[in-house]
Amino acid sequence: MAASPVTVELSLAPADNLRLANLCGQFDEHLRLMEQRLGVEINNRGARFNVIGDPQTAQAGAEVLRDLYRATAKETLNPARVHLHLQASGVDRLLAQQDAQADEDETPLHLKRGVIRGRGANQLRYLRNIRTHDLNFGIGPAGTGKTYLAVAAACEALETERVRRLVLVRPAVEAGERLGFLPGDLAQKIDPYLRPMYDALYEMLGFEKVAKLMERNVIEVAPLAYMRGRTLNDAFVILDEAQNTTSEQMKMFLTRIGFGSTAVVNGDVTQTDLPHPRQSGLRHVIEILQDVKGISFTFFTARDVVRHPLVQRIVEAYDASESSRKDR
Repeated sequence: MAASPVTVELSLAPADNLRLANLCGQFDEHLRLMEQRLGVEINNRGARFNVIGDPQTAQAGAEVLRDLYRATAKETLNPARVHLHLQASGVDRLLAQQDAQADEDETPLHLKRGVIRGRGANQLRYLRNIRTHDLNFGIGPAGTGKTYLAVAAACEALETERVRRLVLVRPAVEAGERLGFLPGDLAQKIDPYLRPMYDALYEMLGFEKVAKLMERNVIEVAPLAYMRGRTLNDAFVILDEAQNTTSEQMKMFLTRIGFGSTAVVNGDVTQTDLPHPRQSGLRHVIEILQDVKGISFTFFTARDVVRHPLVQRIVEAYDASESSRKDR
């Protein structure tokens, strides 16, 4: 049985604005690094910090914060130093133990085109949560299987007739490119942004079947703006890239859920494309709903990345280059 997320509160003393800025890093980059490595969320107001996540990792994150704050009295932190502190903390051993224990509770997805299994503790916990909760949040870095597994669970629910339709949603937020010059209406403009969900559907159901189901509106792929005013009954609803929703949009989406429906909300709180200083609706909702019954949270880490091994090495090389550039 997966443990519910908890909030570990701590106050760092003595309160010193320079040391706190040193701890958090420029634009909170040190906190975002810890979130990715540990699979937690870290919020703070001054010297008061909240670490939200699974009980063991949240407690470990709080201890790392205390250790790092002690270190700020003598040194200037940078991403490389934070990385070394995380390695020395023993958190990797804790996460490895969780992976080893997870294999006992495997719950594979049975589709007509094959069987899909989760890898590691967090993916297995994610699949169990989707089967046992009406509303589920998957939070973590890209490549950890959040969208792929959610689409797989949705396809299984459709094939076993637990739901009558799939609704796949994504916010229409520009990520460095402009949408306005693209031809077509809003649906056509946003279509490329929905491609990851299309790809997963084609793999699990086949191209022809997906096309037929979309023609019959059994599968609907839509931008978030199209959800306003609707109620979705007997549906499996997935909101992807939820870090790019505002708090108002997130509330609007969550209140669309009807009877007999399952909803999955995915995103990476460290990679928001919202204009500064808008707060991510995903980061906000974690604080509000973490204790609400019937809702599950699964926090993924960089250890859960399941893409080609070369991708992992590329990411590590970029991280090392960025750290050395900042050191200079």
